Amino acid sequence: MELTLTPLEFARRARRLHPQREAVVDRDLRLTYEQFFDRCDRWSSVLRSMGVAHGDRVAYIAPNTHAQLASFYAVPQLGAVLVPINFRLTADDFVYIVNHSGAKVLCVHADQLDAVDTVRDRMPDVERFVALEGAREGWEDYEALVAEASPDFDRPEIAETDLLTINYTSGTTARPKGVMITHRNAYMNSVGTLLHLRIELGQKYLWTLPMFHANGWTYTWTVTAAGGTHVCLPAMDPARAFELIRTEEVSWLCAAPTVLIMLANTPEDVRGTVPPGVHVVTAGASPAAQTIERLEEDFGWTVTHAYGLTETSPFITVCEKRPEHRGLSVRERGTLKARQGVELITSGELRVIDDKGDEVPWDGATVGQITVRGNVVMKGYYNDPEATERAMGDGWFHTGDAAVTHPDGFVEIQDRIKDVIISGGENISSVEVEGVLLRHPAVLEAAIVGVPHERWGETPLAFVVAHEGTSPTEAEIIAFAREHLAHFKAPTQVEFVDRLPKTATGKIQKFVLRGGASAVSRQ
Repeated sequence: MELTLTPLEFARRARRLHPQREAVVDRDLRLTYEQFFDRCDRWSSVLRSMGVAHGDRVAYIAPNTHAQLASFYAVPQLGAVLVPINFRLTADDFVYIVNHSGAKVLCVHADQLDAVDTVRDRMPDVERFVALEGAREGWEDYEALVAEASPDFDRPEIAETDLLTINYTSGTTARPKGVMITHRNAYMNSVGTLLHLRIELGQKYLWTLPMFHANGWTYTWTVTAAGGTHVCLPAMDPARAFELIRTEEVSWLCAAPTVLIMLANTPEDVRGTVPPGVHVVTAGASPAAQTIERLEEDFGWTVTHAYGLTETSPFITVCEKRPEHRGLSVRERGTLKARQGVELITSGELRVIDDKGDEVPWDGATVGQITVRGNVVMKGYYNDPEATERAMGDGWFHTGDAAVTHPDGFVEIQDRIKDVIISGGENISSVEVEGVLLRHPAVLEAAIVGVPHERWGETPLAFVVAHEGTSPTEAEIIAFAREHLAHFKAPTQVEFVDRLPKTATGKIQKFVLRGGASAVSRQ
């Protein structure tokens, strides 16, 4: 008999082989795998008593806590569909996502209870409102329900093509879309992650990445598959993160480039002693080579760059180590590690194609769009057949990312297709220019957008966040760029800002930047 490819299989195995191994650390709470999955079963039993059945949606608005982690097991083992919502969104966003997904039960952390209370009457399909922490009048108490419940419930048959989660995109310029991830999608991503980024039995993983973000890049299941320990960090506080890395002897963490920058630039008196040997996986946007160099050279950490999208479960490439990389200098390795890399063994087929649909040559220069098909590509957008057809109607998922393929097969993103700057007929990669500016010692963050120009059509405009205590000038930044780039690629204007506008998952909102510094300051 064939077994269904589902991440729930990782739970069964961990429970059988490692019942007394530590599974979860959440503030003062420590749970073995036996204790954690007993709680998951009890919550499944409660949800069943609430009428949650196969295919029903259960939504969560919560940071990285043990209760949020449990949702990735307790909901899908009922055959139900988990909807993890970005807790940094607005109350109106909560209404849209809860209603669009048709969630039957809504589970909310204490920090978001006030926001949800203001819009509860606009969520007519929600039958039960549960407070994961801080229960009060009008809310059911998660901990009390779990404590009183039986761990016994009827386990339904689950197909690997069944929906596991609906993950909503960030929706920077339009309404967010619900990405349908199947049990097979998540299983294959987790297995591929373990093959390329091997967590060892008993190692500890720090939750610096939000679990809601593409299911925590499937580390919600991958860590369990490895028999590791989930160390919860509800809010990204660098001092607390470094403390946990030391005291819990953390070996792994994932971080978007914005968090990498935060960690790399945490003052020594705040971060304290930095233990070496931590493995960092970064994705979500192209990290600056300089940031990678800092973490590897100064901290003694190992940084691996992966690439993917919510629609691809998420990983489709990884910047894998190769023997020929060993002799490279720190700077050369940093530049290489900033590339997106090659297909994971399990992800499927990736091609960079031109406008005619033909694969571009592997010359590191010809730009095309990344397309992918295979095991990790979503089932489609929930209740949106038109968007599904546009994105993957020809059998390939079209990412919207412009990239080149190097002779060694490594893919390197140049830009979002919509963000490529065309100046005097020449294409300029904002990612390339940003990478150069980030090497300037006074630049903490940088973003490049194209703005209209009478002669050239478009010209690069740089937005720069300077390191505290520095005062770089526009002329200095432009001269630095011209020293390291072809002159037509260098920004012709520089705007200094206190911060860059970002989505709730840390992606820079370039559509806001195109409105100029005044638009940025209003964010």
